[in-house]
Amino acid sequence: MTAIVITMILVALVFDFINGFHDAANSIATVVSTRVLSPQLAVLWAAFFNFVAAFMFETRVASTIGKGVVDPGAITLAVVTAGLLGAIVWDLITWWLGLPTSSSHALIGGLMGAAVAHNGWAILQWGGIGKIALFIVLSPLIGMVLGFFNMVTVLRVVKRSAPARVDGVFRKLQLASAAAYSLGHGLNDAQKTMGIIMLILVSTGNMAEEQLSKHAPMWIIVACSGAIAAGTMFGGWRIVRTMGARLTKLQPIGGFAAEGAGAATIIGASWFGIPVSTTHTITGAIVGVGATRRLSAVRWGVAGSIVWAWVLTIPASAIIAALVFLPLDLLI
Repeated sequence: MTAIVITMILVALVFDFINGFHDAANSIATVVSTRVLSPQLAVLWAAFFNFVAAFMFETRVASTIGKGVVDPGAITLAVVTAGLLGAIVWDLITWWLGLPTSSSHALIGGLMGAAVAHNGWAILQWGGIGKIALFIVLSPLIGMVLGFFNMVTVLRVVKRSAPARVDGVFRKLQLASAAAYSLGHGLNDAQKTMGIIMLILVSTGNMAEEQLSKHAPMWIIVACSGAIAAGTMFGGWRIVRTMGARLTKLQPIGGFAAEGAGAATIIGASWFGIPVSTTHTITGAIVGVGATRRLSAVRWGVAGSIVWAWVLTIPASAIIAALVFLPLDLLI
């Protein structure tokens, strides 16, 4: 591999690190806000399960990113680099504002914007993009429905139990639900960067295009899983406050219900190779849990701000990537 290819792989891993840093709130907000774990222990818990996730399933999400968003045969190194930079810039802007946007959709938007700037709209794979767009809507709705269902179910199970006993039991159970959610986060999100690295290798002739449909090489799995786990360990505390406290107030029983709903949604989508937003999913699950008390228990103004950030993520990261691509194409 040439020095420039290695550099671009490192840029991809920087995005993966920022993804873990930005999306740490998804993995730990509920377990921190319910005071089941301290922030320091929570990020270590989440980082561990982020890392081991990629060794447990096929890398189907990586294949979708590698060949389902843009035509891999028309990709250049400048396109991939500009896409990554567009996603990184948008992630940092929304982290600074404390908005839990989707790193996944920022990456997809960045890749689309750079690809269109390079070769027009025909380079886009509309079948794959349509599936991703559908789950922009479905993943938070599924998370919300499952969160509501989980909360109603566990409330019925424990309705005759003493509150102190319920709290103690669900403090222990929330460790398991937080682990399952972090497993789903690492499974879905780390694979997106695996797909990008495979695109870099294909675009430079270091990997056959057919490999995009196969299991990712082990060194890519280890590098991406390690990067997202390291980012999670640093944590994004601004977003943790939004997710864990400002959106709705959670107790351990609610944290368990929300994390269980988020984990089920993300792991299910990953099994079918669908890149979903872990941010959208857990936000929907938290809203579903809060709504079981009463609709006013959800701070809808905060939820509205989050939704606007979701709507803007793909076009904003696409525009940033397109602007970055123009000078970058002259350099690479």
